[in-house]
Amino acid sequence: VQLQASGGGLVQTGDSLRLSCAASRRTSSNNGVGWFRQAPGKERAFVASINWRGATTYYADSVKGRFTISRDSAKVYLQMNSLKPEDTAVYYCAVAKRSSASTDVNEYIYWGQGTQLTVSS
Repeated sequence: VQLQASGGGLVQTGDSLRLSCAASRRTSSNNGVGWFRQAPGKERAFVASINWRGATTYYADSVKGRFTISRDSAKVYLQMNSLKPEDTAVYYCAVAKRSSASTDVNEYIYWGQGTQLTVSS
């Protein structure tokens, strides 16, 4: 399974942006999907995840109330509002081993190449 994350860019503090993640196969429609991010010099960190039906979602405390993960039959999305400079990172989407949502990076087996988000102050 190949994943393609897109939608990153350069925005200003307070702006909104939506990331998209598309999979090369429909396998991901039966699996949980997560978004992670990695800032320079930091480890990859969990952002949000969603189960296969879209009924269960989890968020990192740092993005709760600002980010929303969703999915349709083709893609998984990350709607990001009220962006802050500390949101600057490369964002990765990933497909989980199971159908459930997970915050654990070790539960994810397929990873996209990442898309850069830069939030200027």
